[in-house]
Amino acid sequence: MTIDQIAILLIIVMTFLLFIWGRLRYDIVSIIALGTLFIVDQVLGGQTSSLIMDGSNLFIGFAHPAVITVALVLIISRALQNAGVVELISRQIAPFSKHQVTHITSLSGVAAILSAIMNNVGALALMLPVALKSSVKRKRSPSILLMPLAFASILGGMITMIGTPPNIIISTFRKIQLIDLKARALEDVSSPAAQYFESQNINVVQFQPEAFTMLDFSPVGGSLTLLGVLFIALIGWRLIPKKSHKKPGTESLFSINEYITEIRIPEKSKFIGLKVREIENFTEDRLTIFGFISEDENVYTPSQGHIIQEGDRFQIMADPVDLKVMMDEYGLRFTKLMRERIDSLKDNQTAFKEVLIKPDSPLENRDRDYLRKRTSNTLVLMAVARQGEPIHKRLGNVSFRVGDVLLLQGNVSNLDDNISLLDLLPLAEREVTIGVFSKVGLALLIFGSAIALNMFGVLPITLAFVGAVLAYVFTGILPLREIYRQIDWPIIVLLGAMIPVSNALQTTGSTQLIADAMVSMTNSLPIWVVLILIMIITMTLSDIINNAATALIMAPIAVEIAISLGVSIDPFLMSVAVGASCAFLTPIGHQCNALILAPGGYRFSDYWRMGLPLELLIIILGTPLILYFWPL
Repeated sequence: MTIDQIAILLIIVMTFLLFIWGRLRYDIVSIIALGTLFIVDQVLGGQTSSLIMDGSNLFIGFAHPAVITVALVLIISRALQNAGVVELISRQIAPFSKHQVTHITSLSGVAAILSAIMNNVGALALMLPVALKSSVKRKRSPSILLMPLAFASILGGMITMIGTPPNIIISTFRKIQLIDLKARALEDVSSPAAQYFESQNINVVQFQPEAFTMLDFSPVGGSLTLLGVLFIALIGWRLIPKKSHKKPGTESLFSINEYITEIRIPEKSKFIGLKVREIENFTEDRLTIFGFISEDENVYTPSQGHIIQEGDRFQIMADPVDLKVMMDEYGLRFTKLMRERIDSLKDNQTAFKEVLIKPDSPLENRDRDYLRKRTSNTLVLMAVARQGEPIHKRLGNVSFRVGDVLLLQGNVSNLDDNISLLDLLPLAEREVTIGVFSKVGLALLIFGSAIALNMFGVLPITLAFVGAVLAYVFTGILPLREIYRQIDWPIIVLLGAMIPVSNALQTTGSTQLIADAMVSMTNSLPIWVVLILIMIITMTLSDIINNAATALIMAPIAVEIAISLGVSIDPFLMSVAVGASCAFLTPIGHQCNALILAPGGYRFSDYWRMGLPLELLIIILGTPLILYFWPL
């Protein structure tokens, strides 16, 4: 083993450990890995090291077709949403929600189909409010709907090349790998690469390497998705522990009335003489004043410099657990008209909304102070819930996580704008704009044309999607301001930074080293067992680290194993694609799993109960399907 091989393997191990640790976001981990790669390369001698082909190309991964395609898919997903495609489909499935099994089947089926043509996280985000609304209407626990919905979204990503980042990575990797193999075979006719082409009866000179096309994933991915959705709808949801089922029939996670009350300042109250802005510090962040009640009974936003006097009346926000204690501690009293006015709050200019923190929200790992700064103090954070339960602690000390549900209060005129700015997901059903369906046909025509141009070899997928994005802009379906907002920049940084690390695995010969070790350990086993092992390893990694990073690391290893065995690389790449797309055991394994954690009221341990049988089903059925459609 050379010093370069030891170095890159240590970098990979370090990267995996940082991913598993979870304290740093995956894009930061990937940048650390890339920076470490460069530093180690320079220490080992720069030009004499095989870690990086050329230091000036350190960031060439950001120009990789897979990275650009992922970004374009995210933009197109937004355009399809704007055109009303999802809302139209959602309304069509409403009649199927009458019976529980058909309810789960229809929601899961639509989510899977949408995930095939758009990013699967985006598909889930669009279907989540629909599922919650229908659970209220049918008086069913959201717990039995949301996990099937999330798992179906993940499964649906396997159907096409653009459904999930691992498929895009595997598609482009195939072409690049075959180009490299061809070059190696032409350079040395006795090399393993040349033997590979000979075993496949391929004329190396005439061979033209190609990437997987849009629908190459469909035979295997589509079959597994269909079987997976059937399993989820008929059996899987029954495996969710009943103790995790949230009480049905309630649309809101919070009871707003519990967090809002009206107080008056009696004689000898400890608030007298304090300014409004000092109250939060004075109460140790347990009480927030957000409304001043005038003598004519109107409610106004109070001046932060207002000095509190005896007889003042305020609308306040406080956790119900702390409220009774604070009333006695600070000498406060309820107002006489409190309940009547609170009940009429929604009829005024004040609005309350429950929103979900999405994976790409700027609020992730931030706190209430950041929320206030980004919204210019126009929103009040009323409460936070995690895993379906309100957090009874100082709101100022809460660091927001993906999947948290926030109860926000603000003015009707700017609440929706701020929710959009922070890329949050409202949990109430969103109304469809009148006349928006007139663009559904146009949006689908543009998307279908881009797919057709690629399938018939007129344009590569990247250029076809660029044309689709431009068409959406020119037709007004996609406003210019939304183009860059829809790109999940952390995943783009992850891909761009990890591609050179993946390349270093190959240039140092480390993939060959790992492949030889695996081949020697499985020497007496059938090849289909090796395929299963690759799928299991890939699944396991995807359950604890980002699936795109898993694909980047496992794809070159799988290819080298195939070459060592003298069989086609295609079934091995498909095995990695399937394994990387199937992360069902934990809420951290996939962004879709994290999104449903709070609205579904799930525990960390609930996922494997349905996820493990589903992964076993995919392994058992996926391997013969891969070998049938992609022979060795």
